[in-house]
Amino acid sequence: MRQRRAKVSNNRTFLAMTIPIVILFFLFNTLPLLTGAFYSFTNYKGYGSYDFVGLRNYVDLFSDSRVMHSYWFTFKYAIVGTILINVLSLLIAMGLNSKIRCKSLLRGIYFIPNILGGLIIGYIFSFIFTYIIPAVAKAMHIGFLENSILASETWAWVGVLIVGVWQAVAMNTIIYISGLQTVPGDIYEAGMIDGVNGWQKFWKLTFPMLMPFVSINLILSTKNMLMVFDQIMSLTKGGPSQSTESISYLIYKNGMDGGQFGFQCANAVIFFILIVAISVFQQKITSKREEQL
Repeated sequence: MRQRRAKVSNNRTFLAMTIPIVILFFLFNTLPLLTGAFYSFTNYKGYGSYDFVGLRNYVDLFSDSRVMHSYWFTFKYAIVGTILINVLSLLIAMGLNSKIRCKSLLRGIYFIPNILGGLIIGYIFSFIFTYIIPAVAKAMHIGFLENSILASETWAWVGVLIVGVWQAVAMNTIIYISGLQTVPGDIYEAGMIDGVNGWQKFWKLTFPMLMPFVSINLILSTKNMLMVFDQIMSLTKGGPSQSTESISYLIYKNGMDGGQFGFQCANAVIFFILIVAISVFQQKITSKREEQL
């Protein structure tokens, strides 16, 4: 009888904790998603009345040059950024996991960029790119850096990329450190007996054991880089001449201020589907790689 009462009490506690979370998740995640999907089939401007237009918004997306350019910029940014983030964070993690002094202090320092808000970091780097670097370049007669990189249509995206990578490396480094600490020392001892060199030690022993963590970091970093917003808002606001306009920023800018709420809702739905599809594809590829190793 006591066990039955205890079980009932546990079930009530579980429901009392779960139901509010489910309600909040629905209100702040699922409901906005469904609302946006609904408005994507209308010509709603964000205010006033609206009419249903069917799939017209989705068809018009593929003929809008500004939308296509934002997709090109976003995917270019995400591909380069994901590669840099994972290579740099893995190298840093291996360094911080080695036998060096003040490892805990250094790990804390490397994690600081992840603590700071994206807008705060963006504004700091905007000042650096606009004033400090050009001033130093003029003093040292470095011609190509005398003007702010953020003012160049060709190179502004590199400035945004530097800030995005600098901030994202912190979390990935912590994940890789966690992965490196799960590698048994016996594997390295067996490798030393077999006479493996430094590169073979990493590629044949360390990397296969890190594949689950590589999979996590690839998915998270790709998703975060595709959804870049804070850095663009604080550094370039999509400029110069819309050269750094990401999908997220375009959805926000034209959806909220440009009277294209319904049109950008359709853009958001397509973008959401693409992110999910890319994440699933990455998961399948990395899972196959894990099985092979």
